Amino acid sequence: MHLRIAFHDLSALQARCEVSGVRTARSEPGYENGAVVPAGAWQPLGDTLASRLRATDRTSAGRVVETVELRDTDTTEMLPGLLGDPEAVCLGRAAGPAEALTTTRNHQDGRRIGLHVDNWDKLPYREKHRGRRRLCLNLGPGTWYILLGDVDIRAICRTVHDDHERQYPHTDDLRSYVARHEPLRCFRIRLAPGEGCIAPTELMPHDGSTEDQPEPSTAAFWLGRWPRGVLPSLI
Repeated sequence: MHLRIAFHDLSALQARCEVSGVRTARSEPGYENGAVVPAGAWQPLGDTLASRLRATDRTSAGRVVETVELRDTDTTEMLPGLLGDPEAVCLGRAAGPAEALTTTRNHQDGRRIGLHVDNWDKLPYREKHRGRRRLCLNLGPGTWYILLGDVDIRAICRTVHDDHERQYPHTDDLRSYVARHEPLRCFRIRLAPGEGCIAPTELMPHDGSTEDQPEPSTAAFWLGRWPRGVLPSLI
């Protein structure tokens, strides 16, 4: 398992995290053909699996997922400086309608792309794990889920390409991997308004979700190189 989450209280993680399988979207309205989406039937996070997700002190900041809190959302414009990376960039905001299985859309045609990896840093296979992390902050009014796959895109790239060291790992590799029925679990972590997640989205398959939520939500995003523990942990 390549997904690593920083937490101190196992029961607190279990209270806001569930797990499911994934499937490929085929000719589904509003989705790209081949998009990878949660398979549904969300299950509670058991003790053994939760323990395997735990980040250790040796897990580098660039690989770890942190759930964080920022109740004073009026300070969001000052976040890059406050968090210790003055070169961090604001990526804008995204609106998630109520009850959306996944939230990210292809800006060209509006279709949802499902689980994906970011490519802001345009890194090749050998450097893909060195990408910046992304902060997602739920601005409300409803609940926002962060979806995370448990296999990183470098391992996925190795599986689907014989010449993987010459590749630039991409969401298409994730789609090929799932189409081949290779193992991938999807975890969803619940974020209330004012809560967020710092995650290595260049490395780990991910998306947002408002599935089963009656209210829409808006999320704000930043990209930067932040040390672990830069914001108070939720768990």
